[in-house]
Amino acid sequence: MKKTSQRIIAHFDLDSFFVSVEILLNPSLKGKAAFVGGSERGVVAACSYEARKFGVRSGMPSKKALQLCPHAIVIKGTRGEYSKYSRWVTQIIADKAPLFEKASIDEFYLDLTGMDTFFNPLQWTIDLRQQIMDETKLPISFGLGSNKMIAKIATNAAKPNGYLQIPFGKEKEFLAPMAVNKIPGVGDQTYDILKAMGIVTIEDVSLRTKDELEERLGKWGIDLWNKSFGLHDGEVSQYHEAKSISTENTFNENITDQVFLMGELVRQTEKIAHELRQEGKVAGCISVKIRYPDFETTSRQTTVPFTCADDEIIPVAKDLFKKLYRKGMPIRLLGVRLSELTNQAVQANLFSNLDRKNDLYKAIDSVKSRFGNLKLKRASSR
Repeated sequence: MKKTSQRIIAHFDLDSFFVSVEILLNPSLKGKAAFVGGSERGVVAACSYEARKFGVRSGMPSKKALQLCPHAIVIKGTRGEYSKYSRWVTQIIADKAPLFEKASIDEFYLDLTGMDTFFNPLQWTIDLRQQIMDETKLPISFGLGSNKMIAKIATNAAKPNGYLQIPFGKEKEFLAPMAVNKIPGVGDQTYDILKAMGIVTIEDVSLRTKDELEERLGKWGIDLWNKSFGLHDGEVSQYHEAKSISTENTFNENITDQVFLMGELVRQTEKIAHELRQEGKVAGCISVKIRYPDFETTSRQTTVPFTCADDEIIPVAKDLFKKLYRKGMPIRLLGVRLSELTNQAVQANLFSNLDRKNDLYKAIDSVKSRFGNLKLKRASSR
């Protein structure tokens, strides 16, 4: 068989991931209207398909969700379990896929270009999906297409717990009857503008000129026009488990003062947690590194629920230091590293106590970005 140059992209999405994990932990939730969120101040992180029938959607304020579906079961969430299952699925994909991108805790892109020389890409992807379901018991959908956008839209069309392949050359035909807000990036505001222009479906976009769309939407209008034909050039970015953010400090003189060392540890952790949030990432692993005067270097790490919050990372770093440090020994170098990084995506506002926390960190990061990291810090940092 002649090797093709046509791109083959798969998009995997763990269906209602947070709710699905909760059902595994509590089978009595199966078949019931439920959503993972929090109090009336929280937002819906994920909802069951039974709740969706009443209009409940991810990102919706919990208060509104309860108005639409008063009998819904509100699940506060088990964050550590989400991280565990996400890592489990990631490892299965990493063992099989030649190139993949972890777009979020529950979403993956796989680049299968060239595999059709040796395998049937659709059957290979079906088999991988089945393996994930057999091992984790989680429902998962996938779409297969010529680019990331087509694959993602195909996945959404295949839900719940299904799959769909869009043959090469059929992209425009597949998209044409869909509402224009099915295109990723078309938010409520853009959708309102398009409807005011008489554009309701994706086909309506393709029938307009680039100039007309650019006049109303700027450069995004040209991008939208290209997407209406099924064109998208986004690359699958290689997922590197080892990618990390770290900082360390070699002291001018060896330090034994534990109060000083703890203050330095807090300062370093604050610094890299801020960098993490600036990149829109969360970390799933924390490690602490110590070097003694004889240059003996030791480190210790632990996995944590994915997070970018100082108040969740600092206690773990302190605990690692206490377990690692040889009491009374002077220290030459101290460092902290955050790894297993992935996009923040749906991590924010999962639970009721996080919406206010996120607002606080946005304010803190705004000050740090404007005036520098040292202008706002914890009292315990040095």
